[in-house]
Amino acid sequence: MTTLPAPAAPRSAEAVDARVPLRRLLPLAVQHVLAMIAAPVSTVFLVAGTLRMPSAATASLLSAVLLLCGAGALLQSLGVWRIGGRLPFVMLPGGAATALFLQIAQEHGAPTATGSVLLAASLLLAVLPLYTRVVRLFPPLVMGVTVLLIGIAMIRVAARLVTGPDGRGEPRAVLLAALTVAATVAAYVLLRGVWRQTSVLIGMAAGTVVAVTTGLGAFAPAAGTGFALPAFLPFGAPRFDLVAALPLLVFSLTTLAEITGQTVLNSETVGRTPAPERDVPRVARADALVSLAGGLFGTSLMITSAENIGIGRLTGVRSRFVTAGAGVLLVVAGLATPVSRTLAGIPEAVVGGSALVVYAVIAVMGVEMLRRADLSGPGTGNLTAALALTMGLLPLLSPDLYAGFPDWARTILGSGVVAGTLTAVLLTALLGRFAPGSRVPAPQKPCVRE
Repeated sequence: MTTLPAPAAPRSAEAVDARVPLRRLLPLAVQHVLAMIAAPVSTVFLVAGTLRMPSAATASLLSAVLLLCGAGALLQSLGVWRIGGRLPFVMLPGGAATALFLQIAQEHGAPTATGSVLLAASLLLAVLPLYTRVVRLFPPLVMGVTVLLIGIAMIRVAARLVTGPDGRGEPRAVLLAALTVAATVAAYVLLRGVWRQTSVLIGMAAGTVVAVTTGLGAFAPAAGTGFALPAFLPFGAPRFDLVAALPLLVFSLTTLAEITGQTVLNSETVGRTPAPERDVPRVARADALVSLAGGLFGTSLMITSAENIGIGRLTGVRSRFVTAGAGVLLVVAGLATPVSRTLAGIPEAVVGGSALVVYAVIAVMGVEMLRRADLSGPGTGNLTAALALTMGLLPLLSPDLYAGFPDWARTILGSGVVAGTLTAVLLTALLGRFAPGSRVPAPQKPCVRE
């Protein structure tokens, strides 16, 4: 019996570069927006709540973030010269980067935090010619320590949104935050597909409804209508302090390892042969340029996200023009001030409850990265992780430990993320030489939540 040949697999050009008819493009683009919208909304409210920003300023910051997310998605999806990976990526405000931004803002002021973002984005651009050398400094062990410490530090910050700056929470605020967490968990467990990916946003909506109907909180949107551009330099002229900026400078280098994994994963998903040496600098270049713009509008570093890869797998549509369509929708939402001003009215305790979920997940991601580092092997990884975590947790557990040190030392050692990451990098380089047959492992693919 004659066997017909199997149809040839579609080439990457057919999958990634396929034009999608508008009648299909719009609903697919909306799905991508729904899957990622919770991240920028919750991040903006965390920043606004921590820095005690008024509702109008919160609305302006949300407009800026949505605009930047849209511009980043367009840049990564379509590409311009050697900027952008031309892959179906979306861009988000980095949760870990936001944590470090807030840490700098609380310790040194918001203008210094803005200057730190500009310095970190500039550093990322500067090191791209040395990409292959820099990325080896951040294997899964180092990345795991960094992400775990960031998650732990941010849980503490998120808790302050519920309790207030004095740390003494009112019972109704704690109850409202707990109900928001419960609604988020319920949405995540009961829903599927793209709706499951919006569980944080659904939890915030449910928490707001509970606050209004029970009197546990108030919903007070900012005034304004029509379309408007976000405020330029909302925190004033940036201040540049290299020592204060160190947490974000270190983090900007660690993102190269994550960008590598996400780019390889996305390339494989759409059928393109992975080419990290070519594509990773392009993706990182777009991240850095959008982050530079973000610093001028009050945001932290913007990062390319692989979270929407799950939608591509679910729908079978790999076209980069779909995420470009999502970028257009985000730009429109950022310019439509009624959207941002309405969202700015969400009660602070609701934001705190949602943030607790988001940053607890970040901490667990750090644990997953450490698990991939194989700490149970014969090498020195377990000792490196233990000492790095100790250095990172000491400033959280004993805030006055370095009170007698000079200012520059307090800034470095007093930041758990910086102290832990630098310890992990140094010990990986030093102790790794004593482990039999040990090498610094190459960065691995990130876990993608579908």
